[in-house]
Amino acid sequence: MTALLPALIVGFAFGWILQKSRLTQYAKIVNVFRFTDTAVLKFILTSIVVGAGGIYLLKDMGLVALTGTTPTYIVGNLLGGLIFGAGMAGAGF
Repeated sequence: MTALLPALIVGFAFGWILQKSRLTQYAKIVNVFRFTDTAVLKFILTSIVVGAGGIYLLKDMGLVALTGTTPTYIVGNLLGGLIFGAGMAGAGF
């Protein structure tokens, strides 16, 4: 459980930033799909770039070892997708 604590803290911080920047509002999400507002896309793409840079920085500092790819777990991916979809549907409702 202690190995998951940093990931939980980062996840909660990411969610808090999304909430405080009002990127979770229904109108913002809908406007992304209408191609009239790119704020959410810019935030997500910036997060991906910062995250990737952070991973390689940790690798260069010797704090983590990149081991390559792992096999895909179909059941886990489906379950995760269903949970994520239910959360998005519940948030939009």
